[in-house]
Amino acid sequence: MNYLVITYSLYLVISVCLTIWVASTLHKNGRPFLLDCFVRNEALADSINHLLVVGFYLINIGFVCLYLKIGADVAVTADVFEVLSTKIGVVLLVLGGMHFFNLFLFARMRRRAQLRYGLPPIEPESTLPVEP
Repeated sequence: MNYLVITYSLYLVISVCLTIWVASTLHKNGRPFLLDCFVRNEALADSINHLLVVGFYLINIGFVCLYLKIGADVAVTADVFEVLSTKIGVVLLVLGGMHFFNLFLFARMRRRAQLRYGLPPIEPESTLPVEP
């Protein structure tokens, strides 16, 4: 087996495993946030959460597959690590970028829901003394 096939195999396994781990973490920990965004509508929040995970898988695994081709020559073991670190680094940046983009969108949705339904902002736990 040559180094190129080893690099492709490692890249696919690591990238798909990272995508699955990030998606499951977001699915599990995103539910309370989505419940708040959708004003405690559990059915809608769970449905959106599931649809987000499916879309996350499709986009990220699609990107991983499209980004598979290696333009460099992989001739020695050091090349395998260099190519893998570059490719997986880009995959991680794409995963992080998608995560923050989704957070941005849902934060805007949450803000609109709070304005529409008149939900009060979170009360502070303490206040600072005011000088006269």
